[in-house]
Amino acid sequence: MTAQGKPTTLVARTRARAVETLTLDSPHNRNALSAALVGELAAALTDCAKDPEVRAIVLTHTGTTFSAGADLKDPPHPDALVGLLRRIVELGKPVVARVTGHVRAGGLGLLAACDIAAASTESTFAFTEVRIGVAPAVISLTLLPRTDPRALARHYLTGERFDAAEAARIGLVTAAGDDVDAVLEPILDGLRRSAPEALAETKRLLTARVLETFDRDAATLTALSARLFASPHAREGMTAFLERRDPSWTV
Repeated sequence: MTAQGKPTTLVARTRARAVETLTLDSPHNRNALSAALVGELAAALTDCAKDPEVRAIVLTHTGTTFSAGADLKDPPHPDALVGLLRRIVELGKPVVARVTGHVRAGGLGLLAACDIAAASTESTFAFTEVRIGVAPAVISLTLLPRTDPRALARHYLTGERFDAAEAARIGLVTAAGDDVDAVLEPILDGLRRSAPEALAETKRLLTARVLETFDRDAATLTALSARLFASPHAREGMTAFLERRDPSWTV
């Protein structure tokens, strides 16, 4: 709630020429995926799906971070995160990510769920889960079918930071450039010129393999995520993160 007692909006919405822009606006925690933000974003996507005036959705952010991953102080239930990722993949309209900052951990699953992703050259990326004692379990539903497996092995296992050129090389983003809006201009123009029904059917073709992964693996990965987050390693890793120190296993 705000000081005036009004509900805080974590996802801002604007529209221009049939493209709805959803802006993650939770600067106090670097757009971390809290239970509240996940719920609000899922609701906004559902509204867009029902609105015949919306041709496509752009998902972007305020501040210097697209998303810092799961909010460790107010994490969403794994089922809610699975539902949000599936909502993006199943939506009968293209969802385009616009990134001009950092993306970490769970935020990368959100990025991979989008049909097209553009990033500025100042953006950075990292799968930091292993460094707090967990694994990128649920977000693998969107990442494994769409990203280069050898590169993903390196980045999953090391947690090291990489740049937008590497993100484009491995298929995490579609394109990168100094001016992300210049990168997106022809993409959005193409979507505006495309028939809505044709977009929906074409997206269905493109996402079939991703949805097979959800059907096959969602329950297993959700259980794995819950088990790991309840483990002693995770407690130590999250405590160390919040205390800004190295966890006990660092050598």
